[in-house]
Amino acid sequence: MEVVFGEPTLTKGTCVFQGKVDDRNLYEEGDIVIGGLFPLHYGPVSFIQSYQKKPEPTGYKYFSARALRWMQTMAFAIEEINQRQDFLPHLKLGYHILDSCDDIPVSLRNSLILVSGLHGNNINSTCAGMERPVSPVIIGDAASGVSMAVLRTLGSFQIPLVSYFASCNCLSNKKEFPTFMRIMPSDAFQIKALVKLIHYFQWTWVGVIGVDSDYARFAIQLFLEESSKFGVCAAYVHLYPVLLSKESVNKVVQTIKRSSAKVILNFSGESELQSILRECGNQNVMDIQWIASEAWSTAKSLWKEFHSLLKGTLGFAIRKAEIPGLQGFLTQQLLSRARKAHFLAELWEEIFDCKLNESLNDHVHGKTSSDRRPCSAPESLNSVFSEYWDVSQLRVSSNVYKAVYLIAHALHDLSACVPGAGPFADGSCADPIHFLPWQVSVHFSDSMRQASFNTLGEEVSFDKNGDPIASYDLMNWQEGPSSSLQLVKVGYYDASLGREKDLVVNDSTIWWHRGHKVPFIFIISCAPLSMCSESCFPGFRKANRKGEPVCCFDCIPCAEGEISNETDSADCRRCSIETWSNQARNQCVPKAIEFLSYQESMGMVLCAGSVFGVCVTAAVSGVFIAYRTTPVVRANNMELSFLLLLFLAVCFLVSLMFIEEPTDWLCRIRYTTFGISFSLCTSCILAKTVVVLMAFRSTLPGNSVMRWFGPAQQRASVFLCTSVQVIICLVWLTTRPPQVVYNTRHQSAKIIMECMVGSEVGFWCVLGYIGFLACLCFVMAFLARKLPDNFNEAKFITFSMLIFFAVWITFIPVYMSTSGKYMVAVHVFAILASAFGILLCIFAPKCFIVLLKPERNTRRQIMLKNPCLFLFSFPLGVPCGRLASCPGCVPFPLRPYALCCRVGSGSP
Repeated sequence: MEVVFGEPTLTKGTCVFQGKVDDRNLYEEGDIVIGGLFPLHYGPVSFIQSYQKKPEPTGYKYFSARALRWMQTMAFAIEEINQRQDFLPHLKLGYHILDSCDDIPVSLRNSLILVSGLHGNNINSTCAGMERPVSPVIIGDAASGVSMAVLRTLGSFQIPLVSYFASCNCLSNKKEFPTFMRIMPSDAFQIKALVKLIHYFQWTWVGVIGVDSDYARFAIQLFLEESSKFGVCAAYVHLYPVLLSKESVNKVVQTIKRSSAKVILNFSGESELQSILRECGNQNVMDIQWIASEAWSTAKSLWKEFHSLLKGTLGFAIRKAEIPGLQGFLTQQLLSRARKAHFLAELWEEIFDCKLNESLNDHVHGKTSSDRRPCSAPESLNSVFSEYWDVSQLRVSSNVYKAVYLIAHALHDLSACVPGAGPFADGSCADPIHFLPWQVSVHFSDSMRQASFNTLGEEVSFDKNGDPIASYDLMNWQEGPSSSLQLVKVGYYDASLGREKDLVVNDSTIWWHRGHKVPFIFIISCAPLSMCSESCFPGFRKANRKGEPVCCFDCIPCAEGEISNETDSADCRRCSIETWSNQARNQCVPKAIEFLSYQESMGMVLCAGSVFGVCVTAAVSGVFIAYRTTPVVRANNMELSFLLLLFLAVCFLVSLMFIEEPTDWLCRIRYTTFGISFSLCTSCILAKTVVVLMAFRSTLPGNSVMRWFGPAQQRASVFLCTSVQVIICLVWLTTRPPQVVYNTRHQSAKIIMECMVGSEVGFWCVLGYIGFLACLCFVMAFLARKLPDNFNEAKFITFSMLIFFAVWITFIPVYMSTSGKYMVAVHVFAILASAFGILLCIFAPKCFIVLLKPERNTRRQIMLKNPCLFLFSFPLGVPCGRLASCPGCVPFPLRPYALCCRVGSGSP
């Protein structure tokens, strides 16, 4: 029976590969042949299909000498293992390495070739040879998206895939990709490293671009999630297609130009980035600091054309290693097999730009070498440079080397299996040569994840997901001699060191990108700025702008009593009750303690007023002492006048006790002395007023009422009235006395040190009693205001009490509505004002006559002006009848020789 599929014709039992078998490969026979997929060519050439003939194979623009080194590194590692006697001694490893072209269709096709056993012209003629794959495990591919496509195809056959460069975090999902292992750390670690790097340099506004692939999409998603934890925002996210058209390239560049972000993170390979960099150069977009993902962080092929754009580029790369003997192997292979192996021949032609032979590489992936000159014998490798034999930056190559050894360790464990203790059912073991794919997969899922071995001086181990412990070098692109690229290590990231110590950066060795017209000294100075909003300094907080990312904000100064001591603080923190914010709002400082003191102007004025009052009182006393024998002084009860002056001086001095730092004892003394001193003053005034009133009211001869108002009785009345105030003060002090408190309610920025009265009842009783005495004085003086006297003191007492009431009635609401030192100042002002009112109203008129009108300070002048004169304490020493001018003389009992003349009396 024959089944026809176009051509050829298939018969029963025959297996023929559908299509042309690509004979370009690296192959070595062995007991176990390990497959390999590497992106030797990349950058597919787009063309329009005519559908009139069979499509030609896709052409690719670029040839990667670095990928050829990766291929040769795999071959080198396998040959190295085969030469060892202590490792897989009974097995010979082989390899079958194909070009994946970094393209999913090509990778799928070549992965099926690897597991089918087709290589070169060796095509199985029967289906019997397809019972097991010739390559039970494949090393590859470099790209995450390509690896995912291969896994979804080969996963059904349980063919393990060990990647050396695929970093997508999505591949860690073992439910979806159970047969996947890798030497490359997951992007989850790379993203954490990149975010920490960006946060380290305080870049908060970053552009993110990437090729439209699984690798870039998953990486960008992880970046956006992780960066939000550090306050980093993406100014834009732009995915561009693998096959870049002119319009798509221009769209990327226009996005970059419109944004204010000066730092760009790119997730792609070097092939996709070339077109974008070229257009950036054409449009003079030079002021960009590039951050490279590990996919292109060491891609030296970009430097020659784009060095002016890529100076200062930063990126994390796989830790480099040294592979002893690799460089000699690479050179020997190139020199000995360049005319036999297609890949090596193409490398030779790329290096020397010549045609090696007539037919070997014609129409290689859509390209032709017919236009090149024939290669001549004298070509020397010493005269040219190629990434192929450059072993100074063995990073991906070291991963390939480790991948081979990982598989070798798994096969070694499989070959050393003891029947009865094997990993399969009933403890059985697999045949180390003739084993099935599922046996490899099951064994790899256990032994490969548990593998821990030392190679190239590094411990290789894996986590629960089969991912290696992340460790990266931070690379900086610097210009070396002759404009060559120098990849300088300026730091590292090691996830095993913990979250606080995993990133180490040596700032002093970094060269920064500053465009193409910046002096060298600025290139190595400080990191460029890339932020949507300037940082908020301490003392300010961030206020997000409505509808914009969190990185775009305004800086609002902290309110009084709040601080922020960090840059870009989200909120201001309130100070404690004992502290207050300083002027810069970045530190809580102890609150200033406020009280009425002599150092401030208000305290100095009040103090000066108090001292002035004492001086005036002393001056009046001096005047009265000097003129104590004159009629005016003697006519106004001189003893009570001197007592009143003494107590007024005490009142002035009491006010000084309010102008200093209060203490508990000072608070108690100031209030009691204030109450007692004013009680003494009002008591003296009351006694003077009562004496005047009683003297004029006792009109009948022989009236004995005035006998009860002699000097002793006057003094006793003063101290008796004051004793009531003393009792009130004693009760106040023994129950709830005044004390110092620290008040923070009225002025948040200050602690007001003030005297609290303790008992409000006690305080108002003191004031009320003073007011009561003042009211008595006023009533008495008001009744005596029209007594017929040439110098009637009752009028002036009335005026003084009116002033006293005005001051203290005004004092009460003002006192209640103020606080702190102003309340104390109101109290002092009330004391001084009332004391000055009494002093001026009672004593100023007397001093005026004594000092300025001495002609009126005589007995004759006073008597001529008013023959009915009432002279207090006027010892005339003359019998009543001797005063002829006084029509009626009545003896006055205050003094033995005092006289009283009353108009209308019948007889002297």
